[in-house]
Amino acid sequence: MLESLAMTVGVFLVAFMFAPIGMGGGMLFAPLLHYVAGWPIDGTLLAMSLTLTWAVSIGSGLRHRRKGYHNDEATKVALSGALLGALLGVAIVNVLGSGLDAVFKVLSIVMLVWALVKTKRKIERELHGAEGDEDGTQVAKIQTLHLRMGAGVGGALSSVLGVGAGVIYVPVLQQNAGLDARSSIGSSLAIMMLVVPVAILTLLMTSDAGIVSTFANQPWWFFALPFVAYLGATSGATFGITKISTENIMKVFMALVAIVLVRYVADIAGLML
Repeated sequence: MLESLAMTVGVFLVAFMFAPIGMGGGMLFAPLLHYVAGWPIDGTLLAMSLTLTWAVSIGSGLRHRRKGYHNDEATKVALSGALLGALLGVAIVNVLGSGLDAVFKVLSIVMLVWALVKTKRKIERELHGAEGDEDGTQVAKIQTLHLRMGAGVGGALSSVLGVGAGVIYVPVLQQNAGLDARSSIGSSLAIMMLVVPVAILTLLMTSDAGIVSTFANQPWWFFALPFVAYLGATSGATFGITKISTENIMKVFMALVAIVLVRYVADIAGLML
């Protein structure tokens, strides 16, 4: 009973917090499944984390799209790289096998530090009157190669870490497509809506039967979690779009990233001691 309550509340809050900032919440869904539900870090956990992330990307992404916060041209360019990256990431997961846990946490730390540095620089540029405004317009020419490469990294990390990779897509879209904060967030969510299900299906098709059997043995309430994530995302996206400024969105993003970073550093330190 306590486990079901903790998971339900946790999933809703993660979806609510991450939806306004263009992230699927996988960076917290994975720890929830690992520490609260007791799942080991393997393909099963990644598939479930991605399923919750997909629900968030749909709930929040559709809200952002209705508000006009997206850029279709940049999204299409990024998708080609992100899809290839996701397939490569699944191959990496299958090769690592039982060694995934340590690699998962080390890569998470690197990704989070990178995101903190890039986002901090973006905030500083905007505070000094650099490019970008609130209406989601594109103010720079799309750097196609760089955008595809950056999105490819995001796609690979999506599969390996069980995340939506908004932490990668958002700054990559800002730097290589000239998008402002809200437009990059909406475009990031659009990428997730297409890339994440590809990663999920590929994980299920290429792994052993363990993933299917693990899902089959879960209690009934577990299968309601994607719907809970969707509700949290739609609520969070509505609140974030109407109540939170662009600058504050980025600050919330950085705060959440820092919290997760501390958690993984502590885990790695524990493995080394």
